[in-house]
Amino acid sequence: MSRDAPIKAEKDYTEILKEELPKIDRTAENDYQTALDQLLNLEKKIRQASDLASSKTVLAKIVDLSVTQGKWSELNEQLTLLSKKHGQLKLSIQYMIQQVMKHLDEDELDLDTKIKAIETIRVVTENKFFVEVERARVTRQLTHIRRNEGKTEEACDILCELQVETYGSMEMAEKIEFILEQIELSILRGDFSQATVFSRKILKKTFKNPKYEPLKLQYYRLLIKIGLHKRDFLEIAQYFQEIYLTDSVKADESQWKAALSNLVYFLILSPYGNLQNDLIHKVKLDNNLKKLEVQESLVKLFTTPELMRWAIVKKTYEPVLNQEHVAFGGKENAHHWQVFHNRVVEHNLRVISRYYSRITLPRLNELLDLNEGETETFISDLVNQGIIYAKVNRPAKVVNFERPKHSSELLNEWSENVDQLLEHIETIGHLITKEEIMHGLKAK
Repeated sequence: MSRDAPIKAEKDYTEILKEELPKIDRTAENDYQTALDQLLNLEKKIRQASDLASSKTVLAKIVDLSVTQGKWSELNEQLTLLSKKHGQLKLSIQYMIQQVMKHLDEDELDLDTKIKAIETIRVVTENKFFVEVERARVTRQLTHIRRNEGKTEEACDILCELQVETYGSMEMAEKIEFILEQIELSILRGDFSQATVFSRKILKKTFKNPKYEPLKLQYYRLLIKIGLHKRDFLEIAQYFQEIYLTDSVKADESQWKAALSNLVYFLILSPYGNLQNDLIHKVKLDNNLKKLEVQESLVKLFTTPELMRWAIVKKTYEPVLNQEHVAFGGKENAHHWQVFHNRVVEHNLRVISRYYSRITLPRLNELLDLNEGETETFISDLVNQGIIYAKVNRPAKVVNFERPKHSSELLNEWSENVDQLLEHIETIGHLITKEEIMHGLKAK
């Protein structure tokens, strides 16, 4: 059973180790087992005396001796046994594990041996909070091995069992790296729900610190992949906005142009709403948009209350937009063209409802470039969303966009008109009196 180190050791073995270790080194050249037994005998005495510094030295020596002799199986065995010894100090176990981990990245170490050593460390560190960081790091190494072998499912299961956000002794940057890798593996496995859960473990305010900028960009790029799967275009636009506003991106013209372009594309693909409308008007005021001719013209189309013809829009922008792989290019984004068409129709309907109080259905079909059924579907959708008011009189084939006024509104309007009339009468009375006085003065 492991325990914390006392304030002062019962006996200091520093001088004894200076004498004994060189002798053990000479013994190890010819007889590994005898040298190991001598080290274990020393370790027992030091452990009973609770000498932390000497305990670390002996355990590190056991690790170095075993690695030098290539005795990794014996090292794994000793690591397991020593971690279970009664009275073993927690910091000693932690130090021994750290020494083993240093040798895991050596080039001459074969993969099978490395995996066995990692598995041993994972077993030893299980449910021990004082070595939770070491367990997380070797688990990540094992994940990389499985991923390189093409075993994405297994790699995801191994890494995603860790809850690094609860590790108090781990640096914030390392925590974020772990969670980002968990998100990435979940996406590769196709488990976007789990990826979303992991993404919520990172507080976005953390990225206000400039030193986390690379991690911030990686985080939002992963969120964009999740957003594309969910087809939540407004969220994707906000993610690109965060990328665009990052200092390192602003300093690189190629990066901010790509971010701003994608921000525009996903804003026009987003359903109309207060937030979408606010964002697209803010983007319109951005001076950098003037350097992007195509994107600026798209923003103007959707912020100007004028009708667009889908055939002309598609013909004009299709060659350019097909080169944008995130938003429109490729087979996986083919459905975005249909969404784009829907947004053009919805924009046209909002414009028509603004300028027309009543319009015939055939004329509306002509303006929208749709058949009667499609027109009614779009009207119904926008009415259900509360964006426009409309009533369709099918027998008369007339669409009424004028919202009927409530009795209280009519009364208020009538009262306001009466007040205005009385004010005008009073003003006219004053003007007549003024004229009469002026005329009287001239007669005298």
